[in-house]
Amino acid sequence: MKGVHFYTAFVLLALAFTLTSAFDPSPLQDFCVAINDTKTGVFVNGKFCKDPKLVTAEDFFFPGLNKPGNTANQLGSKVTAVNVLQILGLNTLGISLARIDFAPYGLNPPHTHPRGTEILTVLEGTLYVGFVTSDNRLITKVLYPGDVFVFPIGLIHFQFNVGNTNAVALAGLSSQNPGVITIAKAVFGSNPAINPDVLVKAFQLDLNIVKQLQSKLWMDNN
Repeated sequence: MKGVHFYTAFVLLALAFTLTSAFDPSPLQDFCVAINDTKTGVFVNGKFCKDPKLVTAEDFFFPGLNKPGNTANQLGSKVTAVNVLQILGLNTLGISLARIDFAPYGLNPPHTHPRGTEILTVLEGTLYVGFVTSDNRLITKVLYPGDVFVFPIGLIHFQFNVGNTNAVALAGLSSQNPGVITIAKAVFGSNPAINPDVLVKAFQLDLNIVKQLQSKLWMDNN
């Protein structure tokens, strides 16, 4: 019987380790620069990678993050992402970066990163930031230049410029491609659209209001 219990515990621990290692596992080599043309690559860690002999500095480089993003949109914000799509050398390294520009009273709307925790620092301006826990507790803080705040993986969070001047922040994320799901756009702007009756019931709204929301052009700031 003890052997059965030990085996069960071992299986549970193995499953737990598998789950904790599910996001951007550690590479087994120095780097794995991603490529789209498999003819010139090698298959390593389940991905096609550029032959290390052909790797150059450009595979680890992205220029221009000092340039402000265009915030002339409905949200008044712009996210400039630097992930594996921009720097192929980030493949398997489990990290990425983003610059977020805010016009006065601009908003980076409620969203989640399903594959990464975010750590954000304010460079300019004043931001009201926050996230909602799994038990619906709102955690918020007003940030000033030099302040740092963490948004745990998968939780809905936002940043809002509460000042009458521009604001700038830099965010690091614990995934080469953390993904982003903007809540309003996902719910009311999905393609195809969610059955309005579902949203009427979920949000306790009038059917006409739901249809009006679904008819809007829901944009993102990426």
